[in-house]
Parts: sequence; C-alpha cells; structure tokens
Amino acid sequence: MVVARDGDGWVECKCGSRHWGLHGAAGLLISRSDSLLMQHRAPWVHNGDSWGIPGGARDSHENWVEAALREADEEIGVLPPTLQVLTQFADDHLTWSYITVIAKIDEEFTPLQLNHESIELRWMKIEEVESLNLHQSFARTWPDLKALLKTVM
Repeated sequence: MVVARDGDGWVECKCGSRHWGLHGAAGLLISRSDSLLMQHRAPWVHNGDSWGIPGGARDSHENWVEAALREADEEIGVLPPTLQVLTQFADDHLTWSYITVIAKIDEEFTPLQLNHESIELRWMKIEEVESLNLHQSFARTWPDLKALLKTVM
C-alpha cells in the first residue's frame, strides 16, 4: 500500500512567517557522546546556506517521530537500529508547529548526503553549534534545545 505524501506546501503562519509543511514539520537532532549531527543546507532551500538538522514537512498520517525519522532517512540515509529517541521539543505557533525529535546513538554512524538539500553533514561538538550560521528557526530554539540536551544526554 502506497501512502500519500500530502504534507509538502507553504503555510502562512499567524506569527507573520511562511513555514514549510501543511501539517507542520519535524526534524531529527542526533547526539553521539558530546557531538551533534548538523546539516549545512543548500543555498536554494528555505533559509538556505545555513546550518540546522535533517527535517521537513510532516504528512497527515504521520506522528512527529515518524515524520522526523522519514525525513532523516531521505536526507542522511538509513538510521542504525540502535537509534534511541529520547524526547521531543515543540516550537509551537498554535497554527503550525515544528517538532525537534532528539535521539542518540552509541555507535559510529556515517551519514550520507543523499539529496540536493544538503551541502555538508558534520558531527560537531555542542559548544560549536552556536558559532555557525544557524537556520533562523533553529537559532531561535537553540538555547532551549541545548538546555534540554543537557538533561537527556
């Protein structure tokens, strides 16, 4: 059975911004020891040439974790079976949400740049993240995400 991909599209949010994902969007923040997997986004994508995490539009039939895992699989390759989902963080705009799914792996995992949405994928120390040119939304939520990471890692 083929499941429809019905989440792609722009939403005009009450916050005054345009967001990608008719049913919201989700991303996967993967931690390994004291490092995070960061994605350098291609210049042509929304908020391009910035750093963030693999993610994208959620389809109506998916929960947030399913959406984040599917998007990561599409962008960085099949995730190891040892991936452990730890928690979720909501950037809730009432009419639209972006959910960051935080997960960890304990083994070596080499992400693959599988599509044209990425320039580079890199494991980075948590302390290095804020020195990057971050995706606007990720930059806004980074202080909360960083604090949450300290409680779950």
